[in-house]
This record gives sequence, C-alpha cells and structure tokens, in this order.
Amino acid sequence: MKQALFLLLDEFADWEGAYLSSTLNQSEFWTVKTISVEKKVVSLGGFSVLLDYVIGSEPKDYDLLVMIGGNSWGNSSAELLKFVEEAFNKGIVIAAICGAVDYLAKNGFLNDHKHTGNFVDSWKNYEFYTSADNYLKKQAVKDGQLVTANGTAPLEFTELVLDLIAFDTPENIEKMMFMNRYGFYNYCEKYGNPF
Repeated sequence: MKQALFLLLDEFADWEGAYLSSTLNQSEFWTVKTISVEKKVVSLGGFSVLLDYVIGSEPKDYDLLVMIGGNSWGNSSAELLKFVEEAFNKGIVIAAICGAVDYLAKNGFLNDHKHTGNFVDSWKNYEFYTSADNYLKKQAVKDGQLVTANGTAPLEFTELVLDLIAFDTPENIEKMMFMNRYGFYNYCEKYGNPF
C-alpha cells in the first residue's frame, strides 16, 4: 500500500488538503498519515489534530509528501528543514500549497522547478529564492515530482497531485473533479448518475 504523509503545522488551513486527503484515504491502494514538528496542532478552523508522526519518527519509505499551508510556515525548525530536504533528495513526490510554497521558496527548493504560489513579489527578499522567472501565474503547477498551488486552489491542487501519482485514469480524475467543482446534479447531467 502506498503512503501519503500530510505535513501539518499549527494553524494549518483545513480546506487546502481536504479533497486530496479524503480521496486518497478512501482508496484501497493509499493510506494517509499526518506528520509535524510537534505531537498536536490546531487548524485555522479550530480542529485539534494528534499527529501520527513527529518528524524523526516517520517511516523511511513513503510515496507522497503533502505540505498544507497555514500561518506557521515561518518555522525555523532545523528538523523540519532537514525532513523536507531529505524528501527532495529521495525524489519523493512533493505537493505544497499556500504558505508551504512560501517555505519552499524561502529555502531555495523551487529554484529548479516551474512553480506558482500566493504572490511571487512577497519572495523578493528571500536570500535563497533565485527563480522568479520560473514562477507561473496559475492556480496550480506541476513540474517533475513537484506540485505547487496558491491558497485559493485546493481543487486544482488535488487534481494535479492525483494526476502526478497516477491515482486513476485521466478520465476518472476529470470526472471526480467535475463533481467537486460543479456538484452532483451538474455531474449527472454531463456524465449520468454515478449511483
């Protein structure tokens, strides 16, 4: 079974990973686990989450790292930086949204990738960000083993991640995302009743 680790910091944005985590976790081929720099975090919506892993105790083999945005990505934890760096070095599929993309920019992880984020101008003082020419004004961008998205793009983010990991056929992913975007009745009108 493949494993996705969702990296959640305190004050994480509940909505940014909801579509992706629930899709993956309902699959017989994927399992979803959570990881952070501490054992418990609280989301922006007030949900308290007891993490499956504190960084350093995670399994060495996993298939997908999902970095969910929020208000705490100014984190200067050496363990967090080492963990993210190791994921890049191992070639693990990495997906980052909102504030998590800011973190990647600040630490130089975006320099070899086409990418997007909340606002490239907010990164101009980042010493290790040297890739403004690779910034694309899109909701979400997939390049190599990396997906980036701004904080208003949880659906686009989900779709690109599912595509990158070959979660299902492109047609089935498109149908799934259509229902999430436009609702059940519009889905039925276009594709027929799935039940």
